[in-house]
Amino acid sequence: MVIRKRARRILIPLVLYSISAGMVGYFMHHAHTGARGVEARQQFEAQAEGLNKEYEAVRTERLDWERRIALLRSDQIDRDLLEERARVMLGRVHRNDLVIVTGEEAR
Repeated sequence: MVIRKRARRILIPLVLYSISAGMVGYFMHHAHTGARGVEARQQFEAQAEGLNKEYEAVRTERLDWERRIALLRSDQIDRDLLEERARVMLGRVHRNDLVIVTGEEAR
């Protein structure tokens, strides 16, 4: 009976601590590798960084296009831009321009 009491005094806390350690380990594992864990957050941050770079590139391109459109819409049209657009639309070139014909365009 004394041995039984002593065994209970040792085994019950040991079992409770083991269960607690197992639960803590389980939650720590999922906090690190789960869908909302540390690794997932690092992947989302890398994805967000890539999207921010793409956004900045698109934003820069848009600002460039807006600047070019503003030059065409103003009261005083930029002559170089007007000449460039006219050449593209009419399919003409200036007599001093050098034209290189590639195989794809020759068809």
